Amino acid sequence: MSDWVVRGGAVLSGTVSVQGSKNAALPILAATLLAEEPIRLLNCPVIRDAENMLKILRSLGCTVRREGDDLIVDSRTASDFVLPTALSGELRSSIFLLGSVLSRFSEADAPYPGGCEIGNRPIDLHLEGLRRLNAVIEERGGRIRCRGGRLRGAVVDLDYPSVGATENIMLAACRAEGRTTVRNAACEPEIVDLQNFLRACGFRVHGAGMPTVVIDGVEQGHGATYRVMPDRIAAGTYMIGAAITGGDVTVTGMQPDAVDTLLYKLSACGCEVTKTADSVRVRARGRARGVAFTETRPYPGFPTDLQPQLFSLLSVADGNSVLVENVFENRFRHAQELKRMDAKNRILDRTAIITGVERLHGAEVIAHDLRGGAALVLAGLSAEGETVIRHAERIERGYERMDSVIGRLGGSVIRKEDGIDQEEKTQ
Repeated sequence: MSDWVVRGGAVLSGTVSVQGSKNAALPILAATLLAEEPIRLLNCPVIRDAENMLKILRSLGCTVRREGDDLIVDSRTASDFVLPTALSGELRSSIFLLGSVLSRFSEADAPYPGGCEIGNRPIDLHLEGLRRLNAVIEERGGRIRCRGGRLRGAVVDLDYPSVGATENIMLAACRAEGRTTVRNAACEPEIVDLQNFLRACGFRVHGAGMPTVVIDGVEQGHGATYRVMPDRIAAGTYMIGAAITGGDVTVTGMQPDAVDTLLYKLSACGCEVTKTADSVRVRARGRARGVAFTETRPYPGFPTDLQPQLFSLLSVADGNSVLVENVFENRFRHAQELKRMDAKNRILDRTAIITGVERLHGAEVIAHDLRGGAALVLAGLSAEGETVIRHAERIERGYERMDSVIGRLGGSVIRKEDGIDQEEKTQ
């Protein structure tokens, strides 16, 4: 278990280059199984979730190594179709391997995936999509067993535009016989990035970013060098950091259009927002204003992965705000932790009613999940005194050295692991 101590009162200012995208890297790593030739990935984030995915790939027989900042995955040596229980239980995105393992080996054996406890995230859409591609699936004893022979293309109509199901079906369909059409597909930028990677490997995929994605199966892909897209959620987190601390932060190396809904909210809060082709500058202008209504939706709506961070900002904004969480029903666990810091909010089912206070106060809080933990870091930076965040290792699932990034921007986050102050450890 890792604790972080966040010292409040600092103003975040400066420039930060955003990391590679967690939500793009994980399905791309799963897709490396399809190529059967070495893949070189650039800008793959060094985060816990990615490292867990690499451990799973190694357990299947893949060779993984780093050369400087590059990551090389060679799946020619892969030979196992059984996903390990312990590793998969820690990583929700292990489910992406179901489609690629099934496609590669004509069978797959996987445990139910783990990850943050932010509500029910049923994999029914994943499994039904694979069944449409002619997979035979048996669920028994906490595991999912799939057999397929060579999968066959089909029309898959998703009841909900699930990001994971869309990506999993794309992976399974790449080497299936014939054409697969995914309708009501999710449109997130990370799905476009997966398509671009698959195309770089010789697979025939088009339509990603739109509600219909078409995949024409091929026998085998080839190796490639590919740069993972920048992380729009990490970028948005540091922008909100500028707003909540009264600071001035420029995030570079990003795709500004991918966070337009957040930029609109930051402008409504009173921030000055400036966009270029690959950067965004957010400059606070005094205390933020409350925002009457925000609801999370699938892309291009406001992202659920930025809801907790916006919640922290609205907790110190002037006025009342309403946040509605439409994606995950249990994604307000940070609300009670913020109350420990003297925030004022009420939760009614999936709706949060927030009354902004002038100042939060440092307290001991718990990071129940990845994005909620990031929200508590932001709250701690704006608070009076010190905030101790328990189980902060969950933040490292998706943020690459968040403590160091905040330090470069003028904030202070100190790691404590097993009671040892990491600042003291390095002296």
